[in-house]
Amino acid sequence: MRVLVVEDEPYMAEALQAGLRQEAIAADIALDGDRALERVAVNDYDAVVLDRDIPGTHGDEVCAVLVRDHPGTRIIMLTAAGRLRDKVDGFSLGADDYLTKPFALEELVMRLRALARRPATAVDPVLHCGDLRLDPYRREAHRGGRPLRLPRKQFAVLELLMRADGAVVTAETLLEKVWDEHADPFTTAPRVAVSHLRRVLGDPDPIVTVPGVGYRLVDPGRER
Repeated sequence: MRVLVVEDEPYMAEALQAGLRQEAIAADIALDGDRALERVAVNDYDAVVLDRDIPGTHGDEVCAVLVRDHPGTRIIMLTAAGRLRDKVDGFSLGADDYLTKPFALEELVMRLRALARRPATAVDPVLHCGDLRLDPYRREAHRGGRPLRLPRKQFAVLELLMRADGAVVTAETLLEKVWDEHADPFTTAPRVAVSHLRRVLGDPDPIVTVPGVGYRLVDPGRER
C-alpha cells in the first residue's frame, strides 16, 4: 500500500511517515497543497492522508482534484477542528474518512487498512491463498498454520501478491507500492525481497516468476 501524507508541520509529517513505514505502508510526504498535486499527478497512491488547512493550494481543492482525477485514491481528511460542520464539509467534498487531531497512529493505520479493502463488493479482510493466510490488520502471516516471521518489506510484498489474486504483479508495481519515491528505479530490491520471501515461505514455492514481467502467487496444490 502506498500513501501520501499531506501535512504542513514537518515534524508531524515525518512522524506519520516513519510510523506508517513501520506498518509496512510506503509513505511519501507533501508539506503543501501545490506539492501534493504534483505528487499525485505522477504517482499512483492508494490513499492520501490530507490535512485540510495547508499552505498553497487549500486542502479542499486538493481533495476536489483527487475526487475528479483520481477516483480510485482514498482520502482521509485531517483537521484540528472537531465540529460536526467541518466533518460534514469534508465528506461533502468527497473524503472517504475523517480524523480530528490529535489522533493515535494506530487508528490511522486501521482506517487506512479498512479503506484499502473497500472495493465495489465486500471482501474478507484476511487474505488466503492455498495454505497461506495473511492478516494485514494484525500484521500476521501463516503457512500451513506455521507463523511466518517477515520483515515489513517482505510482508508488504506478500500482501500485494495475495491481493492480486493470481494476477501478475510487475517489479515496477512492487517498487512503487512497497518502497517510496526515493527508491532507485534500477534497484534490485524487489527481486531480493522476493528471493528472501521465498526462503521464509519454504517449499513448495507459491511464487511464480514470469520472466521479463514480474511475479504471481499461486496455490501450489493446483496447476500453475
